[in-house]
Amino acid sequence: MIPALILTAGFATRLRPLSLVRAKAALPVAGQPLVRRILAQCRSAGVTEAVLNLHHLPHTITGVLGDGSDLGMQIRYSWEHPLLGSAGGPRLALPLLDGSTFLIANGDTLTDADIASLVAAHRHSGALVTLAVTPNPDPEKYGGIVASADGSMTGITARGSTQASWHFVGLQVAEPEAFASIEAGSPCESLRTLYPALIAARPGSVRVHVCAAEFLDIGTPDDYLRTSLLLARKEDGAALHGLRTRIHTTARVEDSILWDDVEVGAGSTLRGCIVTDGVRVPDGTSWTGVSVRSAVGDLA
Repeated sequence: MIPALILTAGFATRLRPLSLVRAKAALPVAGQPLVRRILAQCRSAGVTEAVLNLHHLPHTITGVLGDGSDLGMQIRYSWEHPLLGSAGGPRLALPLLDGSTFLIANGDTLTDADIASLVAAHRHSGALVTLAVTPNPDPEKYGGIVASADGSMTGITARGSTQASWHFVGLQVAEPEAFASIEAGSPCESLRTLYPALIAARPGSVRVHVCAAEFLDIGTPDDYLRTSLLLARKEDGAALHGLRTRIHTTARVEDSILWDDVEVGAGSTLRGCIVTDGVRVPDGTSWTGVSVRSAVGDLA
């Protein structure tokens, strides 16, 4: 199987304040860091080598992965200074991918799209890039990819567009050649800049692979809470409380996520909340639908 590049460098500004505590890929999702879920899916498809690009709070990612040996994988890291974007990041990481066809997985979403089928479709078509897509579930929320009847990408749509489009679920297969026009170390975005340039120069070089797949969003705190609760209900034994969590016997915790080292005081109540690492919820307080973190560092 081909190697994988997991895109984990971004700031995840829509996820604040949670992403001020951990990088998005390191957020616990029903008991497992998001990036470990993504890598486990890659491993089940036969991927044994992965590269992760890093920039924002990198220690929160490396701390839950190390060298990947416990996942049965070899993991290496590509360090970005400055942040290089969804195309600039892959360009910088190419030397770590040994010049071969590679899988790119977004480190901020979950999908069960079939990786082997995506790789097979890419190899059959001869495209430079093949994107896994589903029918756009919510054009008001998600921009989309426009493609011709034969699967060639022809453009993108903005959120709110009434034009028929496909929804990119965060998995793609690419050839190193697709990124050759980018100078190493230069910021560049794939869907907004690189891929439109590729299809203008070489029509059919970027294609879509339509698949039946679930897509779980973690873009905002509300999305994150909803996805975590959904997976906790679906997966037997999935946890919503982190390590060394202490909940007083008189406290009530309902539909809430507690990260590591959280203490919930006597008589307090949490409903639909996200409580991040090291927070102490005061005795006798009541919280509904909020994210709580320690008042340190950037509060914006």
